[in-house]
Amino acid sequence: MYSLDKIREEMQKRLTLDKQLDSVEVNADSIDEALADASVQLDTKAKGLEFEVIERGSSGFLGIGKKPWKLRVYQNPEFNDKNKKAVGDDLFIETNEDGSPVITNRDGLFYVRHFGDAIKLKVLPPIGSGNSIDVKEVLDVIQRPDTIDFDEKLITKLVSTGTNNEYEKVGSYKHVSAADSIIAVEISRDEMHGNIIVDAPGMSGSDLSYEQIYNAVEAQGVRAGIIPEKIIEFVDNPVYSTPFEVASAVLPEDGKDAYIQYNFETDQKKLKARESDKGNVDFKELNRIQNVVEGQVLATKIPATRGKGGKTILGHYLEAKNGKDINIQLGQNVHLDKDGVNILASVDGQVLFINDKITVEPMLMLDAVNIKSGNVKFVGSVIVKGNVEDGFDVRASGTIDIGGSVGKCHIESENGDIIVHQGVFGKNEGEIKAGKSLWCKFVQETKIEVEENVVATDSLMNCDITAMKNIVAYGKKAQITGGTLFATEEICARTLGSPGGGTTTTLTVGVDPRAKKRLDELQKAMGDLIKELENLDLDIQTLENQKKIRKNLPKDKEENLKKLLARKDEILNTSSEMNKEIESLQARLRELKAVGKVKVEGTTYAGTKIYIRDVLDEVISDVNGCVFYYENAFPKRGKYEPPALDVTKGPEGYN
Repeated sequence: MYSLDKIREEMQKRLTLDKQLDSVEVNADSIDEALADASVQLDTKAKGLEFEVIERGSSGFLGIGKKPWKLRVYQNPEFNDKNKKAVGDDLFIETNEDGSPVITNRDGLFYVRHFGDAIKLKVLPPIGSGNSIDVKEVLDVIQRPDTIDFDEKLITKLVSTGTNNEYEKVGSYKHVSAADSIIAVEISRDEMHGNIIVDAPGMSGSDLSYEQIYNAVEAQGVRAGIIPEKIIEFVDNPVYSTPFEVASAVLPEDGKDAYIQYNFETDQKKLKARESDKGNVDFKELNRIQNVVEGQVLATKIPATRGKGGKTILGHYLEAKNGKDINIQLGQNVHLDKDGVNILASVDGQVLFINDKITVEPMLMLDAVNIKSGNVKFVGSVIVKGNVEDGFDVRASGTIDIGGSVGKCHIESENGDIIVHQGVFGKNEGEIKAGKSLWCKFVQETKIEVEENVVATDSLMNCDITAMKNIVAYGKKAQITGGTLFATEEICARTLGSPGGGTTTTLTVGVDPRAKKRLDELQKAMGDLIKELENLDLDIQTLENQKKIRKNLPKDKEENLKKLLARKDEILNTSSEMNKEIESLQARLRELKAVGKVKVEGTTYAGTKIYIRDVLDEVISDVNGCVFYYENAFPKRGKYEPPALDVTKGPEGYN
């Protein structure tokens, strides 16, 4: 006897199951047809269905008064749970090239069809951890009232091995042709789609095979677009009394229009400040300049393509449009390659996209160099109207022209002049390098290295300067005070040194500055090696004497002796290489043709040190209007003469 609590528990379970039920209402001529239709709609097998009759059907008299059956069909809840579990285990974790999922787990599947008078079986083995097919379940489907015979051993074998996606004959049945499935082919008016509408076979009737469907479609004049996969799908899982598409027109493919593929960012707003690997943004590196060099490919024209025509399912041609061509609009300083496809830069500079045209500007114009502009790196010439503020860099391959002043900055021109219309305040951290000359008003506390001349109209104060030709300060207040200056040819000024000798001013002329600096570095390094070698020799000699007396050294001392001997060999090899380089530099300096002169129109103050071809002429007392030069291995002094360099011409291209 059930208790009230037990009844409640059972009712609660039934309510839970009822909530999981899926149901559909189906109208059909028979219950079997209704269940077959519902199995398709609920995506399950007919054996997993339950139903209730809403309206009973009637076959009528000679077809008169015929009334269809109306059923509400439910999915068996237990079967439903089993299906859900199977689906949960059937995870799609990969995709094919066409985007369809790759099934890694799937239960085995089987299809039983009646073709002609034969019973045929198609078996798809399980995939991954999917469940195998139960042979008994297959036999239950095959064993119908109209079944004549079947080969159980063959069925068992095929269930185990599969049928290689084909239907295999496993038995025969009593075939009644009048109950065969009936097919109709429907073609849309625009000839773009072909559908089949199939009536379900009755008992003992034959299903439609792939060949029958294909032939029926072809018989209606369909010549293109038949989809074999859709026919196979219908044969395996037929959808009765409903249009099912098995043919689709081959659609035309229009050609693509020609377009320009740019190798640079055409929208300047998208250029962003550079980020470090850690995600930090350097707001001095705004990355707004896109540098290009002569001959660089800036853009490529991708030609238009021809369209590919299609066909309706009845074989009528569907025209496709060809892609449209475009004309390439060229801006300044660019040209087309011989192939007429690639757009190349004609000069070095920055590439810009102006009025839908690619342009290369060989010159960069800036109001100032500061936080708004960021650091500047440019492969042409740069003109800065205002100042270059502390902490910012300007690097260019051509001329750099700065209308204002320069702070504690790094200014470098690879192949051109650097022109500063005002002064340079280096604060002992500024640096200027020029592939040609530096022209300026004055420079303070800055390191300068140029391939030609340094020319100042005012003063050079406490600077470290290397010029491969001349250093000239030529204005009314032109003075050189403090610092170390090297020039191959001449150093000229109105005033040299400082009154009272408070600031040491050292000048060197008549030598290759770089060779001289390198020679000084090598000689200092050689002196350090000699001192180290002397100490090594003493240590080695001590250990070797101990070894002679004791015959054997302790292990740690023996290891130390080996290290000392190895270091000695290393020093001897290094010093040998240094000696060769020192001799080469000394020979080069001796052969230098430039005699070298220091020319001072006004006063040379006491304390100034002047090296002419490596010979020192130290000024002991103030000297006026003097030329310091070299003759017969001795320093000489003579009457003042003007600079050999004509500074009135100014930089190349300037008045």
